[in-house]
Amino acid sequence: MNVMGDQVTLFETGRFVQASDPGTGGEPEGLEGTRGPQGIGDPTTDETVEAADEMAELARRRLAAEAGDIDAMSVLGAMLLRRGDLDGAEPHLRAATSAGDRAAANNLGVLLHQRGYADEAAGWWRIAAVAGSAAAAHALGRHHRERGDEPAAEYWLRQSAEQGHVLGAYALADLLEHRADAGAERWMRVAAERGHREAAYRLARALDRRAGECAADGGAGARGTGSRGAGSTGADGDGADSDRSGLPAEAEQWYRQAAARGHRRAALHLGAILEKRGELKEAGRWYLTSAKDGEARAACALGFLLRDAGDIESAAVWWLRAAQEGDGNAANALGALHAERGETQTAERWYRAAMDAGDVNGAYNLGLLCAEQGRTAQAEQWYRRAAYAGHREAANALAVLLLQSGDTSGAEPWFSRAAESGSVDAAFNLGILYAGRDLESEALRWYERAAAAGHTEAALQVGIARLRAGDERQAERHLRCAAGGGNAEAAYRLATVLDARRPPVPAHELGESVIHEKTECEEWYERAAIQGHRRAQVRVGMLAAARGDVVEAARWYRTAAEAGSRNGAFNLGLLLAREGSEPEAAVWWARAADAGHGRAALRLALVYARRGELAEGQRWADRAVALGPAEVAERAARLRDALREELSA
Repeated sequence: MNVMGDQVTLFETGRFVQASDPGTGGEPEGLEGTRGPQGIGDPTTDETVEAADEMAELARRRLAAEAGDIDAMSVLGAMLLRRGDLDGAEPHLRAATSAGDRAAANNLGVLLHQRGYADEAAGWWRIAAVAGSAAAAHALGRHHRERGDEPAAEYWLRQSAEQGHVLGAYALADLLEHRADAGAERWMRVAAERGHREAAYRLARALDRRAGECAADGGAGARGTGSRGAGSTGADGDGADSDRSGLPAEAEQWYRQAAARGHRRAALHLGAILEKRGELKEAGRWYLTSAKDGEARAACALGFLLRDAGDIESAAVWWLRAAQEGDGNAANALGALHAERGETQTAERWYRAAMDAGDVNGAYNLGLLCAEQGRTAQAEQWYRRAAYAGHREAANALAVLLLQSGDTSGAEPWFSRAAESGSVDAAFNLGILYAGRDLESEALRWYERAAAAGHTEAALQVGIARLRAGDERQAERHLRCAAGGGNAEAAYRLATVLDARRPPVPAHELGESVIHEKTECEEWYERAAIQGHRRAQVRVGMLAAARGDVVEAARWYRTAAEAGSRNGAFNLGLLLAREGSEPEAAVWWARAADAGHGRAALRLALVYARRGELAEGQRWADRAVALGPAEVAERAARLRDALREELSA
């Protein structure tokens, strides 16, 4: 009989069974059709009116069934089964099944499965499936898979899928994907195209992962988690923070379709994609949708989005919600928020909550908190715990702590462990450690590794080593990297390399009009000088003096001198003396001489000698002899002897 067919079978409507968690995509064991827009879908009419209509329909079908109408028996049994009246449904379904109604056979299998008679249920599903019921074939396929009979499961699921049953297509795709069969994507796509939201989500994830693998093969690196800490993963094992720079538009389309159908993890991923693209308003809407459906990671991400927008209070509300649902990342964010406010006890409580949630950042952050408070023993304890769990920055922090306490041998393996795990700071620190032992080649190897990852201090050390080895080309390359990253010493050293290549500049003559364009080396000197590099400041002053800009030269000499540069003080004294301000010049020369500048001491000796203050002149001459260099010491010695003779005359 084909009046009913499979149109009103219980588990194709998606309406009369207890709903499972919409975020998981799972279904009650052994049942079908609880997902997606199958059959009737959600009611849109008034519930009271619908209930009355259903009661009237039940009464009508009951009368027809009592009159011997097989179709009415089948429908009545299905309706009673939907209402949970198994005792009332069973006789009607058995009667219709005996008369050859395949829909009744399928639903009888469902009823028996609910009663716990799985094998008997499978027998009726087989009868219905052989008769052409796609729903029964799907149920039978799942039954065999639950018992580990994958060949039989695949056979029946394929029968269901090829008849256009969306749940059969999804279950077949799931089975094939479990076996890493290339045909899985085809059936996942079929299910997604027919509105199965979990299929749409999983298809998007597959496309997303493939794009990530292609990017990795092409040398593209994954995005770091930055201030948000390590992205947590949910039950499906995928992190929402993962960045796929080559994410295909098709993957986004399927995320969007699944999210629009209420899939909370799809909404989470869609929000992450939009946030990465800078579409923050729409990203926030999807995060909010996902968070309201109970996705803790979305609540956490929404909190970061609000924090970045300056709404700290709202961010804290969502972090609290996520943390209470077990999100370690959100607990860490709350800990950091309270730490910034000086509420260390509350911060520590949230860091511990993060740690209890399985987020190793919690232990690391506890270490940081203890270190800031001077609780070194506790800091070491937490760093060690995080380091043993694989936290590379905790391993580096632990090594630094051990090094500061004088335990060099204990620090080295932790530096190595962190560096091998990818910690740039640890690689640099390892370079320092080996350099301190005069193991230059080992030090250079780690400096180069850190420099390749963008560590400016490491790039400077590589540049210095290359200069020392005479490899000016490689030295310049690394110095440029370090200088471009804001390292003042690298900018100065790069300027000296470029300066040495410049042709001699003609001496400036007073009254001569000179149009001067700054060279690249001067620009690097100035950049270093602006950053407070004293030797660069002196050099900029010398370049300004060379082109006749006395005011500019004096400004830079004074800046360097006030910062403690003896050359700056000496040159400032020379400039002032030439401008006729010898008393002030003597003040700066005295400062330079006290800092160990021999020429400044000699200048002071000459000043006091001219003034007739022979004893003071002899004292500074003695100082100049002691300070040198040789040429200055020789001249100072002659001046000292002359002053001594004059004093004894």
